[in-house]
Amino acid sequence: MLGRYAGAMTPSADSSAPQPAGPDLQPLPPRPENPCFGCGGANPRGMQLSFQQDHAQRRIRGRFVLGPLYQGSGGMAHGGIIAVLVDEAMGKLARFEQVRAVTAELRVEYLRPTPVDAEIVVEAETVERQGRNLFQRAEIRSASGEVLVRAQGRFVVVAPAP
Repeated sequence: MLGRYAGAMTPSADSSAPQPAGPDLQPLPPRPENPCFGCGGANPRGMQLSFQQDHAQRRIRGRFVLGPLYQGSGGMAHGGIIAVLVDEAMGKLARFEQVRAVTAELRVEYLRPTPVDAEIVVEAETVERQGRNLFQRAEIRSASGEVLVRAQGRFVVVAPAP
């Protein structure tokens, strides 16, 4: 099933540039009542990730410097934390469909070590929808645009968005 994700994402903009502001970009800060480990504001031990929803390009994007708390060894991000980043970005794509969806499959390709002390860009887009299945892909890039991680996911719609 994951074969439908062939090919890399085309970066939407120079990832070293600051995040632009405008009517097509919606900030997605952690919600104070949400206990999610990745994006919730109510989880004091969670990552409390903030993203942007790009309505024009139908992408979710986030820029992060992870810090040493999330390293595996040698100043590189732990593989599980990398999986959280791409899962969170792809999960937020359900907003475009106005549904709630959960992860059914997640495949992560660790192409290069991801540093914890430098800015990274996480970007996700939907590839296609088949019934209740949303097929998505994501990348993590360095600030200079080098692809560090590629991921694919299948998310299953479980309810309309609240």
